Amino acid sequence: METSMKRGISFFLTIFTVFLYQTGSVASVVVPATNCYVLDNSSHIYDFSSWLGLPFEYDGVDTDFAIRFCKDVESRSQPGYVGFGRFDDFNYFVAGSGRYDFVQEFYNGDLQHCEKSHDKRGRTAQLNIICGDCPNGRCKGGLECVCNVTLESDCRMIVELAIPCEKPGLRVFEGFTVGFHPRTWEIVYNGMTQYGYEKAYKDFRFETDQSHVSLYMTAIASLSHLVQKPSITVTPKAGLEVTLSGSGATTGSRPTTLSPTLLNIDWRCETARDSPYEVQITIPVEGYDPIEFTLTKMCESRQNEAGKSTKGWALFGILACVFFVVSVLLCCGGFVYKTQVQQQHGIDALPGMTFLSACLETLSGVGGGPSYVRPDDVNDGYTSQASWTREAATTPGSSRTSERRYGT
Repeated sequence: METSMKRGISFFLTIFTVFLYQTGSVASVVVPATNCYVLDNSSHIYDFSSWLGLPFEYDGVDTDFAIRFCKDVESRSQPGYVGFGRFDDFNYFVAGSGRYDFVQEFYNGDLQHCEKSHDKRGRTAQLNIICGDCPNGRCKGGLECVCNVTLESDCRMIVELAIPCEKPGLRVFEGFTVGFHPRTWEIVYNGMTQYGYEKAYKDFRFETDQSHVSLYMTAIASLSHLVQKPSITVTPKAGLEVTLSGSGATTGSRPTTLSPTLLNIDWRCETARDSPYEVQITIPVEGYDPIEFTLTKMCESRQNEAGKSTKGWALFGILACVFFVVSVLLCCGGFVYKTQVQQQHGIDALPGMTFLSACLETLSGVGGGPSYVRPDDVNDGYTSQASWTREAATTPGSSRTSERRYGT
């Protein structure tokens, strides 16, 4: 009976989880506000942001030790304080092995007498974290205590810390990235949504005239088959038309580091409004919590459909090309006809020259100016002028002859 009850509870939890996924109530994995977080060996996230700077002390024989969680480690003695490293911006918070659940690394401590340490990082410390009580039962009256401190050398310290670890969070799909370029990860890094894209921000908005956005997705090659087809949710539902395309929008595509998949987002403002639209993109991952991020879209004016706005120009371009090709063919055909059939050469063989000559003659004749003389009329002009000259020369001769005859 107990077994059947457990099965019933397990079945109910499964149905409830499926319901949450369908209703969109499952939260996405968002990067914590601080770098004081860790992923365990099963990729579940533990957020220790509330523990940041929490002090722990350990009383030694001649020296006391102080640990500030996700901050620094130092030793305190009569001569003074000696720093054994700081927890800097790099994430030196990783999952442990054996009896240790997590491990923190501290670097860049005091350099005195440790100038030749590894990478010249000075004194360093390693904090081994145990979820629960110390093995030696040192934590009496509760948890959160330092179990043991070991000095491996003057430049290296090992600390064991027992704390009550919180309930594990969502399961992160490690190695997954989303960015605006194939080698960037502005939106999602290591499976966690980055600040600015976990919800709508006007500082991270896309303007009205930006109608297209391309996103690149990468994942570890051995786990890329777990990535499923993305989906979108627009808030408010009406007023913004959004479509997904590209290799990342199809089922079966595998994003890898060497060959990222492309997710094209085309959106068109159908209704103008002062407040932005929220476009939530969900990428399911088999066996992990989904990847979710939000893009902020402004619609200060209404936009026409892309097909209608470019249809007229496309038709004009096609007609212009057809007209140009037909004109070239007719011109070449007319030139061949005039040279082969009408035996015309030079500029006279070009189609349209007769009509152009007639137009020029008509225009030049207006206003009493000199008229255009055709080549076949040139000789006639000279002939008339020569005959007139001969007639004029002959008439005086005749007068002189007559005068001689009648004068004698």
